[in-house]
Amino acid sequence: MLKQDMYILEWPFLLCISIGFLLHSLVVGQIPLGSKVSVVDNNFWVSSNGDFALGFFNTSDQPNLYSVGIRFNSDSIPVSKREVVWVVGADVTVANKSYFQLNQDGELVLFDSFKGQNVWTSQTSMLSVVSADLRDDGNLILLNRKKDVVWQSFNTPSDTLLPGQTLSVLQILRAASRNSTSSYFSLYVNASGQLQLRWESHVTYWTSGSPISSNITASLTSSGALQVRDQRLKPVWSAFGEDHGDVVQYRFLRLDVDGNLRLYSWVEASQAWKSVWQAVENQCNVFATCGEGGICVLTAAGSSDCKCPFKVTTDSNSKCVVPYREDCKSISNMVRHNHTNLYGLYPKGYLVIQSSLHQCESLCLNDPYCTVATFANNGTAQCWLEKTRYVTGYSDPSLSSVSFVKTCSDPWAVNPNLMVTSPAQSSPIQSYEICIPCLIGVASGTLVVFILIQLGVVFCIYQRTSSRKKAALAYTHNSRGLFVLSFSEIKDLTENFKHQMGPEMFKEERKFRTVVSKLGSIHHKNLVKLEGYCCEVSHRFLVYEYAKNGSVEKYVEDSKSSKMLAWRKRADICLSVARAVCYLHTGCREFFSHGNLKCENVLLDENFEAKVTEFGLWRVNVEASGCGFSAERDVMDFGNMVLRLISGCRDVRELCEWAYKEWMEGRAENVELERALRIAFWCLQSNERMRPSMGEVVKVLEGTLTVDPPPPPFSCQRPLEIEEVLV
Repeated sequence: MLKQDMYILEWPFLLCISIGFLLHSLVVGQIPLGSKVSVVDNNFWVSSNGDFALGFFNTSDQPNLYSVGIRFNSDSIPVSKREVVWVVGADVTVANKSYFQLNQDGELVLFDSFKGQNVWTSQTSMLSVVSADLRDDGNLILLNRKKDVVWQSFNTPSDTLLPGQTLSVLQILRAASRNSTSSYFSLYVNASGQLQLRWESHVTYWTSGSPISSNITASLTSSGALQVRDQRLKPVWSAFGEDHGDVVQYRFLRLDVDGNLRLYSWVEASQAWKSVWQAVENQCNVFATCGEGGICVLTAAGSSDCKCPFKVTTDSNSKCVVPYREDCKSISNMVRHNHTNLYGLYPKGYLVIQSSLHQCESLCLNDPYCTVATFANNGTAQCWLEKTRYVTGYSDPSLSSVSFVKTCSDPWAVNPNLMVTSPAQSSPIQSYEICIPCLIGVASGTLVVFILIQLGVVFCIYQRTSSRKKAALAYTHNSRGLFVLSFSEIKDLTENFKHQMGPEMFKEERKFRTVVSKLGSIHHKNLVKLEGYCCEVSHRFLVYEYAKNGSVEKYVEDSKSSKMLAWRKRADICLSVARAVCYLHTGCREFFSHGNLKCENVLLDENFEAKVTEFGLWRVNVEASGCGFSAERDVMDFGNMVLRLISGCRDVRELCEWAYKEWMEGRAENVELERALRIAFWCLQSNERMRPSMGEVVKVLEGTLTVDPPPPPFSCQRPLEIEEVLV
C-alpha cells in the first residue's frame, strides 16, 4: 500500500557512526580551513545548539556507498528518526574511505576514494573563504575575511526545505533517487510566481494557485505554513499544516519519493514525524505515482494501492508493461478498462485527437505502434493514443474515462481486482456443410500454383546457365559461414565497387583473417551482418549485407531527406545504435569497441531500421591497439552522434554548447528527444569516469532507468580522428 508515512525517508546514520558521535571529536561552531569529516574517522560538524550535524551516512539498500549530508541531531529525536535534510551534490555517493573537507583554498570538496578524485566541489576557491559554519537553522555557510556569507547550502537544496529557507524562481527541489522513477519528480517555482509539482519537465500535476508575479520566493515558516511571498515579502499564497500555530520544535517540507509534497512536524508524545499537510490529497492524482508498478487504485479503506491489470507473469517484482509488441505475429485485440485513465511514461509520444469511443478503440487497434487508447468520455470527445509499453495511470469508480489496452491473441493474465469488460465471447462452432464453390476455387488455385512452379524451375535453370560463375560462389564458405570471394568476384558482384564504404586499412593478412573470423561470429539485429571477405595478396575486402536506404548521415545532411526522419524515428535510431554498441561491449565472447561510431556508420535498411557498421575494424591494424579505443570512447562518440542526429550540425564543439543551452531552457522538441539529449550530455562528460555504460544508456532510452540532469563541462571534440589512426 501507498501509506502516507512510508515516504518519510529513513536515512539514519550508521550505528557505528552514532556511537562514534560519543567517541570521536566533533567540530562545533566555526569550522577552520583544513577541517575534514570521513567515514573512517566517524567525525561530524555540529551546529552550536546541537540540533543539526553534518557527516557521512548510507542507505540500507546500498551498504557500501555513502553520501554526505546534514541531518537532525537533537537528543530529543531518536537516532533512527533523525531525518536527512540536505545532501551534498543531491545523490552523489562515494566509497567507504572517502572524505569531505574544507581545504586550504577555501573550497568544500567531496573526495571519492574509489575513483581517486573529487566528485563534488563548492567552487569557492576564488572567494577568499576563511571558515565555515553549520548554523542553528541547519544552514551550512562559508565566510570570507569580512565575515560575509559567500556560499550556503540553503541556496542548493536537495529535496527538503527547512524553516527560514527560501526557494526562488527557477530553483528546484528534486525527489531523492530511491527507485527508477522518483528523481523525475520536482518542485519548481515558475516564472509566473507559482509553485508547481512536475514529472520531468513536461507534466505539471499540481500548481499552487493563480499566476502572481515573476519576483517571488517560497518559504516554510516556523509556525507551519508554506508561503509564496512577493518582492516586499508579503504573502500572496499560503498553505497551512493542521498544527499551524502550535508549538512545534522541528518541522520540514519534503518532496517525497512518491512525488507528493508534504509538511512534517515532530510530535514529542508519539516520538514520530507526522505529515500535517500534503499538496495532492488523492495520491492517485500524482502523475506516475506507481511508476512501472502498474496503475493506482483506491482501496475500500480509501487508501491508494498499485495494481497491474495486464501483468503477464506471476513475478511480483516484474514491471507492469503492456503485453503487446510491434512485431506481434498473431491477431491483436483491445481489452476495455472502465473508469480508468491510462497514460504513458517514457518514451511518451502520445497523440490527442477528437473521436467517438468506438473510433478511439479502432484507431489504436489499426495502428501497429499504438499500445493504449484512453477516451475521456466527458463530453470533450478527446482520445489519447499512446505508443509505449510503459504505461501507468489510475482507476476510480468516479472516473468517466475508458481505456483500451492492446494485446496479442496469445494467452495472458488479467488482474481480477480491476473492473474490466472483455470482448464478447465468440459464438458456438457451427456445423460444417460442403461448399461446392469453395472446392472449385481450391482446385483452380492448385492448378495455377503448379504452373507457376514450373515456370520458376525453368527460370532458375536459365539463371544457373547464364550466371554459373556467381552461382559457384554459394559453395565457397569458411568455418564461420562467410563467403570467401576473389577480387574479381567482388568486383563483379558489387558492380565495380559501387557501394564501397570504410577506409582502406587492411595490411597484414594474418591479422586480417583473425579479425574476420571474430567479426563473422557477431550477430545482432542492429549490427550490419558480415557476409563474406576477400583476402588476396594486394586485395583485402569485407562484404556486408546491403542496407537499402543508406547511411543516416545523408538524411541528416540533406534538408529534403531529413524530413523522412521524424523525431520519433530519430529517437528510435538512438536506441537501436545504443543496443548494438551495448552488445559489442557486453554481449560478445570478448569485448569489442566500435572505435569509429558516427552517423556515417549507421545504416538504414528497407524498413528504416538502424544497423551499425564498421564495428571492430580498428582491430585489423596492429598499430591501432594502443590508440585509446575503449568503452568510454564509444560512449563519448555515441553522445556526439546523438547531437549530430538531432541537430544536423557538424561542428560538434559549438553544437554541444548550443544544444545544452537549448535543453536547459526546456526547448527540446519533445519528450523522447529531451531524454536522448539528457543521456547524450552524460556521455560527453569530460571526466570519462562520469560517463554511463552503454547498458545504462539503453535503459535510459528505453525508459526503465532514471537519469539526473548532467552538469557541464563536456568532451565534444574527438581526441583523434579514426582515419588518421588506421591509414
